[in-house]
Amino acid sequence: METDPRLERNGKPARDSGADPLIAISGITKRYQTPGGVDVPVLHGIDLSIRRGEFVAIMGQSGSGKSTLMNILGCLDTPTTGNYELGGRSVSKLRDRQLAEVRNRTIGFVFQGFNLLQRMTALDNVALPLAYAGIGKREARKRARMKLEQTGLGELALRLPNQLSGGQQQRVAIARALVMEPALVLADEPTGNLDTQTSNEIVDVFATLNRDGAMTVVLVTHEADVAARAKRLVRLKDGLVTYDGPVAGASAGH
Repeated sequence: METDPRLERNGKPARDSGADPLIAISGITKRYQTPGGVDVPVLHGIDLSIRRGEFVAIMGQSGSGKSTLMNILGCLDTPTTGNYELGGRSVSKLRDRQLAEVRNRTIGFVFQGFNLLQRMTALDNVALPLAYAGIGKREARKRARMKLEQTGLGELALRLPNQLSGGQQQRVAIARALVMEPALVLADEPTGNLDTQTSNEIVDVFATLNRDGAMTVVLVTHEADVAARAKRLVRLKDGLVTYDGPVAGASAGH
């Protein structure tokens, strides 16, 4: 299938909030084999569609399959069966090199552990993806500074990670995820290492990014108060979707 022209425009992901889904997965299963040859099923046939501009929280207990699903959505893993289309392009069967290209151009990642390089300033950490993409140092730093300002850290651009609080480090990580202007931001337990107040501040950043459909955000969390800030909730249990709808409509029984 040809790449959806809306996924990239002049080398940058497009932010089209039209009706066509950014993410469309159908019949996704995932099985792993242990070193002893035991077959371990994790996902049992997931159907999910996410339109551009949505803010979706994915919840589930440990072992529910949410991390496996996130890895597939992020092109870090491939499904055993089923189809995954990202921006109109089928990515289910792409080779590792092709998946890496999709990740670099289309997806911004935010992780629980920040994953910042300790010997580099906040500015240079944010600029790193641009350097890998062949962007010149001056231009890369200009773009990185803009993203730090967008996340409220412009005045701390020259500090090292160990000179920043946990919440500030996560803001740097968010700025780094945004610097390539991705069509999609995937956040995996982004508040897991933070206190309640700082967690709220980080979710505020995601909510601001998503305001008016400017950025598609998919957030995996085990915290109900964090999920409540999203506009849609997908709940997993035993590798199946048990709830998919408005956050306000989800109850503890789902």
